[in-house]
Amino acid sequence: MLTYLQAIIMGLLQGVTELFPVSSLGHSVLIPTIFGWHNLIKVQSEPESYYLAFIVGLHVGTAVGLLIFYRRQWVDIGGGLITSVRDRTIEKPNQRLAWLLIVATIPAGLMGLALEHEFRVLFSKPLSAAIFLMVNGLILLGGELVRRRQLVVRGVTVGSPKLGKSLAVSDAETTPVKTLDHLGFGEAFIIGVAQVFALIAGISRSGITMVTGLVRGLDHEDSARFSFLLATPIILAAGIFKLPDLLGTLGNGIRGQALAGAAAAGIAAYFSVRFLVKWFETRTLWPFGVYCLVVGLAFTIYYA
Repeated sequence: MLTYLQAIIMGLLQGVTELFPVSSLGHSVLIPTIFGWHNLIKVQSEPESYYLAFIVGLHVGTAVGLLIFYRRQWVDIGGGLITSVRDRTIEKPNQRLAWLLIVATIPAGLMGLALEHEFRVLFSKPLSAAIFLMVNGLILLGGELVRRRQLVVRGVTVGSPKLGKSLAVSDAETTPVKTLDHLGFGEAFIIGVAQVFALIAGISRSGITMVTGLVRGLDHEDSARFSFLLATPIILAAGIFKLPDLLGTLGNGIRGQALAGAAAAGIAAYFSVRFLVKWFETRTLWPFGVYCLVVGLAFTIYYA
């Protein structure tokens, strides 16, 4: 059965890796092998298990951490949605952002309801997670390369003459192409569709949505902000929808551990998003892409 130590460690892991673009689901599959937690390894891919109920608590905790960090912005977004419906207009930035988030949430919400359980059972195996973690690394690095090429093609001013042929261009070194206020609804829908691939263990939700945002012309800061805001309703809804699992027979004997894990996940999520918001003001996805490639390759070799 799940211990409190395991619950807290997995909660901290969930809170960090859900927001860092390195795949929380992939790490939740791989990390137990490092500690030799064979009880967790075995139950993760079972159709019904207490571990799936435990993950519900972690999702709710992570979403609460995000809500606390973005609490003022969510109040503004909620107000913008109310006034937009009342006045039948989409003129103010908060009104537009509210509808962008709704449009982007639809694809992942529908696919999550239909396929989340099946994907978790199918791909929650260490070798599969390791391979897709490498794929995630290639997505992050590829996104940076595409962004650089787009900047060159569009003639956007790049500030540093020392960049040469470097892969990544930070926001501090270039003028913006497009801001979040000018993101189209079709582009928001595409970002939402990209988020569906995060149902596969090893593919990062925040990573793939950020890359899609970069490819659509956003800078790192706006891509990260939209990704984190978009993650909040998706993660919270997933947790609430599956809450009966935790309250039912699957949750017997692990509700206390789930509460401890959820608290750890919420704290980790709050400080993770606080760090990453600052990080993406001046830095890129490059280190995370390299990390995913190295760790994914190491685990692939180990399990092959």
